[in-house]
Amino acid sequence: MDKNSVIGFVLIAAIFLGFTVFENKRAAKYAEVKAQQDSIALAQMPFDSSSVVSLGESSDEASVADNVTAPVYKDSCLQAASDVNSVPEMVVLENSKIRIQLTTKGAQPYSVKVKDYYNYDSTELYLFRPGQSEYSLRVYAGEYIKTSNFNFTVASASDSVVVMRLPFRNGGYIEQKYTLSEDSYLLKNSLSFVNMDEIIPRNVSAFDLDFSMTVPRMEKGYKNEVQYSKADYYFEGDKKPEELGRGRSATKRIDSKLSWFAFQQQFFSTIFRAPDQFASGELAINFKSEDDPERNLMDCSAKMRAELPAGKNVTVPFEFYFGPNHYQTLKSFDHKYEKIIPLGGWLVGWFTKFFIIPMFDFFHRFIGNFGLIILLMTLVIKIVVFPLTYKSFSSSAKISALKPEIDKLNEKYPHKDNQQEQLKKQQAIMNLYKRAGASPMGGCLPTLLTFPILWAMFRFFPASIELRQQSFLWCHDLSAYDSIVDFGVRIPLLGDHLSLFALLMAATMWIYSKLTMSSQPNAGDPSAASMRFMSLWMMPIMMFFICNS
Repeated sequence: MDKNSVIGFVLIAAIFLGFTVFENKRAAKYAEVKAQQDSIALAQMPFDSSSVVSLGESSDEASVADNVTAPVYKDSCLQAASDVNSVPEMVVLENSKIRIQLTTKGAQPYSVKVKDYYNYDSTELYLFRPGQSEYSLRVYAGEYIKTSNFNFTVASASDSVVVMRLPFRNGGYIEQKYTLSEDSYLLKNSLSFVNMDEIIPRNVSAFDLDFSMTVPRMEKGYKNEVQYSKADYYFEGDKKPEELGRGRSATKRIDSKLSWFAFQQQFFSTIFRAPDQFASGELAINFKSEDDPERNLMDCSAKMRAELPAGKNVTVPFEFYFGPNHYQTLKSFDHKYEKIIPLGGWLVGWFTKFFIIPMFDFFHRFIGNFGLIILLMTLVIKIVVFPLTYKSFSSSAKISALKPEIDKLNEKYPHKDNQQEQLKKQQAIMNLYKRAGASPMGGCLPTLLTFPILWAMFRFFPASIELRQQSFLWCHDLSAYDSIVDFGVRIPLLGDHLSLFALLMAATMWIYSKLTMSSQPNAGDPSAASMRFMSLWMMPIMMFFICNS
């Protein structure tokens, strides 16, 4: 082999070796960039937790993850992977209003009990029972970390402040700090990333929060409780929050920034707020059946995305409200929380906020019995609408009194197919009404004007937590139906009980209709028989079946 051939082979080998080294370096660099790009993609698309496989799990292991104590993390960036399998500790935050049990497994609320209230069966009232919630952070830190899979260490704890940390190998850590003030339903949550700038890639600008809870049943009537339970979400600057659910299961994806969301039971809510706003999210609510063996009302879940600020030490604030849907309490936070209470549309809501609620609060200052307050409010409203009601009755009475004169005009102009004749008849009838000071619309329009006030009361009372579990006469809970007879089985249309209030309402409607019709001049007119039957029998019977529940 000559010298040129040897040099050629050496050059070929050198080129091949150099190309191999170059490709290996390029592949490693590509893998690093790809991992970062995947992280960015994760931060820019909705997250489906069902598709996540934790690092160190195979597909088969992931499929049975729910049956495994904790996933095994290989080559973890965490300081101690053995912490995954350690026994969780419980820490309690408590004040005069709520008791919050926290677990070190994921550094999250484990249960929330409201102290001042009880369930209908007199048991302790939990917004979510022990172990029936999850609050978890998901972030890429060299590997995908889901905090609910790890036990945090308790850095400090008192009755009002708890600090938990998840340490990493380089001295960095994720910190969850919970602060509960005295006489407050507000739990402040500070999520901190300390010395994590070298662990979390710089181009990772977001993280995900999963929050889910199962809301137990708390009230006597399932139908009413479901009807007034829902999810809410609020965009900063809007007049009121948007609703989701209200008695039916639903899912909503939100692709814009939002300030807070709420999981709302009829009288109690869990509200999760981000002062810096969530970037996007997805909410879901799923109602349980009435015969659910665990007596749960609904499953609620939220998958939220939040922005991760750049920096060595970063803190992202959050807030939880665990408490009653009391109008003044929610309004005091000045975040539109009170708007979750269903008070009706803009007109009805206006009457409720500026008339019904102030009157209710005024009477409550002097009277402790809420049944008497309702009676007084009814009397006040009857007095307020009396001018309109009187005008309606007066107009109806005048029209009834004019019936003989109208009958004469009908005899005078008998040809209904003669347009000119009918026009003269209508003109004569209008002149008759004008001389008597009556109006065909006089009986309807004044009554219609009273509807916003009456509807405001109808909307206010079922949503008023002040009436919850307040007794009056034979009724043990003014926020639910009264029951004098329990059948034990559900009867079609009637239900499983008999309400005395509904019976009295139907009886008074019948008596009122009977007295009104007997005083009318045309009470003996056969043509009015169908109208009398509707007013005297059908309306009271229909209203009884509607109001029995």
